[in-house]
Amino acid sequence: MTPSQSSDATTEKTAQIEPEEIIIPPWDLWSDEPPLESDRHRDQIELLLACLKWWWRERTDFYATGNLTIYFSPDHITTRDFRGPDFFVVLGVENRPRKSWVLWAEQGKYPNVIIELLSDSTAKVDRGDKKTLYQDTFRTPEYFWFHPDTLEFQGFCLVRGEYQPLESNQQGWLWSQQLQLFLGVHQSTLRFFSSEGQLVLTPAERAELAQQQAEAAQQQAEAAQQQVELERQQRELAQQRVEELLAKLKELGIDSDTEN
Repeated sequence: MTPSQSSDATTEKTAQIEPEEIIIPPWDLWSDEPPLESDRHRDQIELLLACLKWWWRERTDFYATGNLTIYFSPDHITTRDFRGPDFFVVLGVENRPRKSWVLWAEQGKYPNVIIELLSDSTAKVDRGDKKTLYQDTFRTPEYFWFHPDTLEFQGFCLVRGEYQPLESNQQGWLWSQQLQLFLGVHQSTLRFFSSEGQLVLTPAERAELAQQQAEAAQQQAEAAQQQVELERQQRELAQQRVEELLAKLKELGIDSDTEN
């Protein structure tokens, strides 16, 4: 083969090699979660979200949501092997609305905290497959579950790659290091408590409390005013009795100013 023929062969071979296509996985994906088990499950999720968002109302570095799909692998879009925790929080991200949580669009960030609401049909998966997934794949630092009907409540923290049960305090609450809040059962619902033991209220509860405090303050003001009026009436009555006594002494010819 002459140098010219060799050059032509190389050129022809190079021309047959097409550049490898770069496939960019979709990132603007809608959530694909089934309906919630019951109204109680939905109300519990909304309660947790309302409380945490109010507590962190000055923060912009977190994302909290519920019953939203987490897409953690492009291949799982077609195999439908994705997960949608009932409630989860991601720290260190922009606080803005999303259609779903797409891992490759969020710098690979997994949730810092996940809470699953158990039901008779999902409890086995929540205690088993999901716990393993959140431990081994998500590496989520804290995982909790709560059963709205039986009030079963348990939490785990990731220690050296494995979930270890969290120990409860005297009230039965579990401390979340990630949220810097306690989680505990209060009036048959899962609630947040501050490190000082203060119940984290919803905006509606705070409005009701403010109304109650305003009414109590009004009642106290009215009671104080009534006390002032009562004291005024007592002074007038005392003065009237003194005047009646002086008048009686005068009738008897006794001068109240006469010294003994």
